[in-house]
Amino acid sequence: MSSQRITLLVAIGSLLAATAFGQRPATAGGPLNGLTPAQLAAFNAGLEEFGEEEDVLDGLGPVFNERSCAACHSVPAVGGGSERTVTRFGKMTNGLFDPMTQFGGSLIQDHAIGPDDVAGLHQFVAETVPAAATIVTRRRTTPLFGLGLVDAVPDADFIALAAKQAARGDGTAGRVSIVADVVHGGTAVGKFGWKAQVPNLMQFSADAYFNEMGITSPLFASENCPNGNCAELAFNPAPALNDDGAGVIAFNDFMTMLAPPQPAQGRDNRQGEKLFGTLGCASCHVATLTTGRSEVAALNRKTFHPYSDFLLHDMGSLGDGIVQGAATGREHRTAPLWGLRAVTRYLHDGRAATLEQAILAHDGQGKASRDRFSALDSRERSRLLAFLNSL
Repeated sequence: MSSQRITLLVAIGSLLAATAFGQRPATAGGPLNGLTPAQLAAFNAGLEEFGEEEDVLDGLGPVFNERSCAACHSVPAVGGGSERTVTRFGKMTNGLFDPMTQFGGSLIQDHAIGPDDVAGLHQFVAETVPAAATIVTRRRTTPLFGLGLVDAVPDADFIALAAKQAARGDGTAGRVSIVADVVHGGTAVGKFGWKAQVPNLMQFSADAYFNEMGITSPLFASENCPNGNCAELAFNPAPALNDDGAGVIAFNDFMTMLAPPQPAQGRDNRQGEKLFGTLGCASCHVATLTTGRSEVAALNRKTFHPYSDFLLHDMGSLGDGIVQGAATGREHRTAPLWGLRAVTRYLHDGRAATLEQAILAHDGQGKASRDRFSALDSRERSRLLAFLNSL
């Protein structure tokens, strides 16, 4: 995406944010309803940072995927998703997943800085999948709308939800992802990322800054070695810490106070929603969660509707083979369905062009619901898909 396009998107998002204080946002990309003036200012500052293109002097690279967050998170507004995918790879060694870190794995950075950025600069080489890799998958960019609400749900609630699902005994129970919390120390419940490998938005911000743009910060202070070759870092034009933490905090503020997607208005989809429950979809795509206590009043004890339990589920053949965080190669976090009508490609790798294709690709713990969907007549399918497209 061009820098002009990103600038336009940021400008539109800023306009929405500036006019939304005390009101429910009418379109995607606006702030939470009820922010204080100081919180709204922090949201706007984070929005601007989110759309800013990084350069070599900022510490971009040496290898990276995009120059700004908004380059990927742009549909239908800044903070959304896109069809942009990244590549992950690895292989199985003695029955264990090998991320092949000696080759820069498991995430590919498909751009590199060089003389086109700064005259005379060493030309770094963008990463590629090594020939020895036996597992290669794509990961689609997901929307960030409403994630501050998810971050504000207590870990204990996700643990209780997993226990409640296990007590049903129907084979669809999710598993809590317990991962390293580099912000607070120790471990915490993972809620973000396709594998629920990240526990909070601050860590999510720093991780993305580091792995997608190559910008180091106090939470991730050591550069990635391009293609695993750490000798290349001798040519790094910005070897010092790239961000003192201010950029990470700005990203966190923006995502924390980014409003959830609003369902379509004026449509009666009660029959489709009932089918959603009857088919068993709601077993994993849980409609309603509630935040805990928060110093941000707009996040304090709020009920919201993400249509996800944010737990790990065994998806059988739909698994991507990548072991990440607490997730096995067969497991994925339940994808939230709010805002689904703005998504143009579906599933973790974007393989599905339609919602119907996405549902029919479900396997593992989703297989029974898939089979029930397959048995629906055309009218019932239309009702279910109309409901999903209203989210």
